Amino acid sequence: MLAFERHGSGDPLVLVHGVTHRRQAWYPVLDQLAEQREVILVDLPGHGQSPPLVTEGRPVADVLRDHFKQFLTDQQLDRPHIAGNSLGGLVALVAGAEGDARSVTALSPAGFWRTNAEFAYTKQIFLRACTLSQKLGSRAQLLAHTRGGRKVMYGILTAHPARVSPDQALGDVRGFMYARPALRELLNAAEPFDRQIALDVPVTIAWAARDLVLPPWQAEVAKQMFPLAEHILMRGVGHVPMTDDPQFVAKILLRGSAPAASIAPIESAPRAAVTRRRVHAATA
Repeated sequence: MLAFERHGSGDPLVLVHGVTHRRQAWYPVLDQLAEQREVILVDLPGHGQSPPLVTEGRPVADVLRDHFKQFLTDQQLDRPHIAGNSLGGLVALVAGAEGDARSVTALSPAGFWRTNAEFAYTKQIFLRACTLSQKLGSRAQLLAHTRGGRKVMYGILTAHPARVSPDQALGDVRGFMYARPALRELLNAAEPFDRQIALDVPVTIAWAARDLVLPPWQAEVAKQMFPLAEHILMRGVGHVPMTDDPQFVAKILLRGSAPAASIAPIESAPRAAVTRRRVHAATA
């Protein structure tokens, strides 16, 4: 069974982290969300406190999909709102395509590169991080205790590494080490997302303007695939935006999971720019 936790009350909103991350990535926005939603945080297979990712020769994408479907069934979640970051954004989009989501909100989601050559840049970032962590071994945990160490750890993931606490960084280091086997499987199996999502599933895709992992040009590919979606450019934040600007990210998640009749425009923030295209359909 996948590790998870549930907080708050209201319409259920499942949050899915990115590759090598863990459910605690959402803690910076949790309190704001739990005031209006029942928030379900989950660790993907091979991540956090969940069991290792075991494929037994099956396609990785099928294994992830089936584990996530089973998790929704086990938790008696019938078409909840689903949101995710990076790999988690891809998981959310797949859930939308499978008919398992009431709405989908994806923050810098994986799957919008066009060729293997374009994905090679992202793949190398993670492979180098994996090699470095192997060389450092237990010494990697020392980075979490210093401001400079956290800058090194999070410089490519966030725009404001200093906002990551030592405790969060230490947990992330340990989480990364545990997730390395899953990381290699996921990188080798990565492929572009090319699914359609039903007309009754609202889709929001928000991209970090300072994303160094999945560069913002991929947002243009997402717009081409989902021309009716609400596309949001988040200025001043990095690939993992929750610690960079928790308030604005929470607004995006609440808006994306709101009933269509109650949606209000997101007001511009100093570090955020919004392109308003309310989604009721997605086409590929």
